[in-house]
Amino acid sequence: MLDALNEKKAPPTETALSVVVPVFDQESALTALFDRLYPVLDGLGEPYEAVFVDDRSQDRSATLLRQQHKLRPDTTRVVYLRGHAGRDAALMAGFAACVGRRVVTLDPDLQCPPEEIPRLLKEMERGHDTVGAVRRQRQDTKWHGVASRAANGLRERITGMRMADPGCMLRAYDREIVDAVLASSGAHGSIPALAYGYAANPTEILVEHEAGAAPDSSVPLYQLVQLDIDLTTRLSQVPLRVFSLLALGISIASCAFAVWLALRWLIFGAEGEGFFGLFGLLFFLVGIILFGVGLLGAYLGQVVEQARGRPPYLVREELTPRPASRRPKA
Repeated sequence: MLDALNEKKAPPTETALSVVVPVFDQESALTALFDRLYPVLDGLGEPYEAVFVDDRSQDRSATLLRQQHKLRPDTTRVVYLRGHAGRDAALMAGFAACVGRRVVTLDPDLQCPPEEIPRLLKEMERGHDTVGAVRRQRQDTKWHGVASRAANGLRERITGMRMADPGCMLRAYDREIVDAVLASSGAHGSIPALAYGYAANPTEILVEHEAGAAPDSSVPLYQLVQLDIDLTTRLSQVPLRVFSLLALGISIASCAFAVWLALRWLIFGAEGEGFFGLFGLLFFLVGIILFGVGLLGAYLGQVVEQARGRPPYLVREELTPRPASRRPKA
């Protein structure tokens, strides 16, 4: 399958770099992104393409992308999806369309500045096949940062995956890593996590974190928590094993407690004052059971998604790079 992908990817002219940007309702950020991204890529002095994947935006994002393709047809590729598929699926569409030897992913809201891209490429020149970014002095609320660090620490201890900032989209991948992610049967999962699993020499660097250009660019805390839950359940079975041991311990303790209550009833007779204590114990056990059901649901949901075998996205239209007759004046 990888050979087929490589054969499909062979471009007539070798492209050194592809920058993949998933776009969903980012009308307010795209103009600033264009103004900053293209000068950075032009300054690299090597062939590149900017790949924008429109995830069925409801604002004018699709129109702005089409206009940008007309302005820079030599270096711009635009992929339009038929329906809203989500950020990871949009990235997969960008990976399937791009032709660069190295691939950089970037969010369009400019929270991670595109000026950091050359630093990621320098790390790849040192032999790293995957380079992640860790946002320095994040522009989030204090509670948001504390909760995110706690969730990341717990996920790292469970899975062993050392990604300090899995929610940061600014990352660089070698072509072999991208092809492996495309060929993965679990490609509907988190792209950074999948790439990390295939990487032989990953690394991370600190980058600046800016306030997003879009007014709603901040990621809600519950989405970050959900991201860590997804990563944990996809990469490790430790939560299931821990819950199994916990259920076994509670079962043993419950049996011992039932025997103790029976002995008290035989010795002292019926006692009414322990009624509320039994209710408290019952509520505790019900809470443990519901937590286990939710945990099993997270795992079973992944199995169901893989068993369906549905494509994560459908492409409606693709605007490919072509030689420009005349470069627009700066």
